[in-house]
Amino acid sequence: MTLQTSYTLIAPFYDAAIDRATRAARRASLAQLPAAPGRVLVNGVGTGLDLPLLPRQHAYVGLDLTAAMLRRALPRADRLDFMAVQGDAHALPFADASFDHAVLHLILAVVPNPNACLAEVARIVRPGGSVLVFDKFLRSGQPALLRRLANPLVRRLATRLDVVFEDVLGATAGLRLERDQPALAGGWFRLIRLSRV
Repeated sequence: MTLQTSYTLIAPFYDAAIDRATRAARRASLAQLPAAPGRVLVNGVGTGLDLPLLPRQHAYVGLDLTAAMLRRALPRADRLDFMAVQGDAHALPFADASFDHAVLHLILAVVPNPNACLAEVARIVRPGGSVLVFDKFLRSGQPALLRRLANPLVRRLATRLDVVFEDVLGATAGLRLERDQPALAGGWFRLIRLSRV
């Protein structure tokens, strides 16, 4: 099953499974967006759970692989300067340095190639901009045997359980770690802030 097919099927149930459990962490992440107005990519916007939490002063582009997710996101963007774009996070349809900031909530552990996803974000964020990440990651060297055993099945349906953020960041030029703190599930989910150098 492709990721696009999987998330088209998941779309009607996604909010019930994710919203309440992650809302506080998403709010804490988005509070780190600078006050100065800018252009912000919400990469993997999904059903738009982040949209009601976003500050109004920015212009937002929400990208998602599936039309089913974007249809659910649009009503949540009514108070924002927002444009929805269907596209692939591995090959963003935007020019280099065309965004001031990017938000990656629950996408790096979903896409088949998190290295390519983060490299594309580094490409489209201007130097001096920021990248906000909220997701589940293994720590380097962490055994997490159950997660690793479940990963081959779970990754085909919805998400990866084996992504080591330090490896992804190490493979990406132009981004510097500014902040990394535990968010949920004993630190499995993390709030990360990167700066574009």
